[in-house]
Amino acid sequence: MRLKPTYSSREVAALTGLTARRLQLWDEGGLLSPSIPSHRTDAGGHTERRYTPIELFELLVLAELRARGFTIRQLHAVLAVLGEQFHVRLFDATGGGGHVRLLTDGREIYARTDRGQFFNLLQTPAQPLLAIGDEGLLKELSGKVRRRRTKRTKRSAGIR
Repeated sequence: MRLKPTYSSREVAALTGLTARRLQLWDEGGLLSPSIPSHRTDAGGHTERRYTPIELFELLVLAELRARGFTIRQLHAVLAVLGEQFHVRLFDATGGGGHVRLLTDGREIYARTDRGQFFNLLQTPAQPLLAIGDEGLLKELSGKVRRRRTKRTKRSAGIR
């Protein structure tokens, strides 16, 4: 996929599986806002929100976490801890080569620093965990573009 300078809400919705309304709610709720917000035009209409490739990647990760059952409140908490405690964006912790990597077991979200420390971002984000055992049960978080399913009509499905 070739990256563009910015993506419209419609493009982001098609690539992430999120609806335009969900993007609007996440923007209004402060979860993730686009670099170029919607604004009123001289003609009385509104421009479309525009997202950078980094924001698109972050939305892919957030959409994946929501699909795994994490709440909006939990996503807000993760973003806050990443910024306040580790001084990184979600992108840096999931694909941007930062000093923190996000991992999940499907119930919790963990941060692993480049020094090998583990933190449970949803329980005690300031307290390092004692890591014992198989780290293979944890999945590293990263964003992936989704192919949108199209509805097949009887004719396109070969049914007559």
